[in-house]
Amino acid sequence: MGYGLPSKQLVSVVGGCRQARNVEVGSKLWSLDGTRTVQTTVVEVATVKAREVVDVVTDRVTFTIAAEQQLLTAEGWAAAVDAAGGTLAWTHARKLCRERLTIRPGFEFGYLVGATCADGTVGKNYVSLVVNEEQFAARYAACLTEATGLPARLESVTRPSGYLKREVPGFRVRVVSSYLADAMRQYVGGDAHHMRQQFPRVVLRDIETFSGFLDGYIEGDGFRHKTWDGSTVVSANVPFLAELARLIGARFTPRPEGSVSALVITDRWQARGTFLPEHHPLEPIESAWVEVRDVRRRRAEGAKPFTLYSYRLDPYPGFLVNGHVARQPW
Repeated sequence: MGYGLPSKQLVSVVGGCRQARNVEVGSKLWSLDGTRTVQTTVVEVATVKAREVVDVVTDRVTFTIAAEQQLLTAEGWAAAVDAAGGTLAWTHARKLCRERLTIRPGFEFGYLVGATCADGTVGKNYVSLVVNEEQFAARYAACLTEATGLPARLESVTRPSGYLKREVPGFRVRVVSSYLADAMRQYVGGDAHHMRQQFPRVVLRDIETFSGFLDGYIEGDGFRHKTWDGSTVVSANVPFLAELARLIGARFTPRPEGSVSALVITDRWQARGTFLPEHHPLEPIESAWVEVRDVRRRRAEGAKPFTLYSYRLDPYPGFLVNGHVARQPW
């Protein structure tokens, strides 16, 4: 029956996509290694004739492949013809061309996450902060650049004030990066809305990162006390504050639902010995599972068979077909 891809099926090549027949030795293809996208190189191309292929229909797209072509399912590698009703490893093909950042842990990274949790906005492909204080915005921009390598600058803006009933001046820092936006959503449990975000445990890597987080969060949603060494943060997201209180060994009594609650943070919280480091990935998870809705057999029309193209790859044996992981049978 053979294996491979029909000539016009698109393959995810580094830099774009290409029809299967146009993939050559030396071409770099995208693959998945666990939860991250990686590049692999074509070292051999083979062709074979076949009278039948299958159309695999998933939650995301329909693609055509040889019936015996191996696909990565939740149970392991399986022939495409047997994939109906299962789930396939998948990544968003349109995000393959985006810039992948090297996110560095440390005080600046913690500050970036803390300030974003307090006052930032995480969009589909951007992260921004709009505040009144120029010094706060400048510090946020510097930490963002140091932690991610992305250039960030301040912009003078105006925004409406519900209290003053007029436009007030402010400063905005905004970077366009779907990679960073995905990472930020992952850190806070998938939903970056201030009332639904979870505590970002990624900042528990070490005391330096956590200290940066506290500084950024306090500057955004809190204030320093003038008469003693400590700060207070305020938020209506009670689970967020409750988890923060547990981590620093502080007492926390939430206000009635719908009210803003306060948490007092003393500068001597480390002496309580409640901080325990945890390791969590800094890079966003780029893989997911999609359901196979149907697998439809398709016969070649007339006397002309399908020409199937297959690839031997190094160092990773798999490659992406419309975001789904495939490989030759071993």
